[in-house]
Amino acid sequence: MSDAKAIDALVIRYQDLKKEISRVIIGQEEVVDQIIISIFSGGHALLIGVPGLAKTLMVNTIAQALGLDFKRIQFTPDLMPSDIVGAEILDESRNFKFLKGPVFANIILADEINRTPPKTQAALLEAMQEKAVTVAGKQYPLDKPYFVLATQNPIEQEGTYPLPEAQLDRFMFAIHLAYPSYEEELAIVKATTTTNNVTTNSLFSAEEIVTYQQLIRRIPVADNVIEYAVALVGKTRPDSEASPQIVKDYIDWGAGPRASQNLILAAKTHAAINGKYSPDIENVQAVAQGILGHRLLKNYKAEAEGLTLNKIINSLL
Repeated sequence: MSDAKAIDALVIRYQDLKKEISRVIIGQEEVVDQIIISIFSGGHALLIGVPGLAKTLMVNTIAQALGLDFKRIQFTPDLMPSDIVGAEILDESRNFKFLKGPVFANIILADEINRTPPKTQAALLEAMQEKAVTVAGKQYPLDKPYFVLATQNPIEQEGTYPLPEAQLDRFMFAIHLAYPSYEEELAIVKATTTTNNVTTNSLFSAEEIVTYQQLIRRIPVADNVIEYAVALVGKTRPDSEASPQIVKDYIDWGAGPRASQNLILAAKTHAAINGKYSPDIENVQAVAQGILGHRLLKNYKAEAEGLTLNKIINSLL
């Protein structure tokens, strides 16, 4: 099958996938889109939202619809690296045997990642970056595709260990979940307070998703689109000559080269699921908020004036 035909097939499969997910998840369409773009781009995502917004249900539903193995890890202050990665134990014949931890799955939900100490956060982030874990000097590859979706609760900050900027950079998207609208909440309450249990059908397989990830990598990108993405990221850096006054005044740190790479990969996926054979500048702009938002650091002046990162990024776009 040619790449053009494969993209046409992906558009139909994507529409079916959205329909299947919407049977369980009401609303949150943009959030679902960004999670699916992350998966097909081979990236990871950070979900930021208050409790009770169906984050776990959403990830579980997407995993089931994609035919992927899903595991949830509840991060707590006493969680150790070996609790997520696994450990070597002595078996009956007194030989060391590696017991795999919950990190060995296709989709990992790292619930409240900011509740656990940096050592345990680092163990997960190493797995995200290397797609493998090292225990007692031996490397164990993780299953493909491999996708981490971490959640952070933005309100309870007591006793938390916020992710440092360098580790936040490992996430392709930071996705903010909003409260549902009145109509959506009505539909949620009606659907979840009866005995009707909706089961999610598997529409993909792990092998198909890896094939589509490779297809996304092969999509050609025009030089002007890459130049736009790199210039956009360059404008977020306050010490750059190209950066506008709003960045010089309100931003302490801008985005690094990983942001440029993620913008292009996500733009390719955004173009493909919308039936385009190559991304344009509009596709880069469509994914820019989720990719740049967690990579910029506001200064005290922006905090004092109540200026949001969304406003700053919109002015750059």
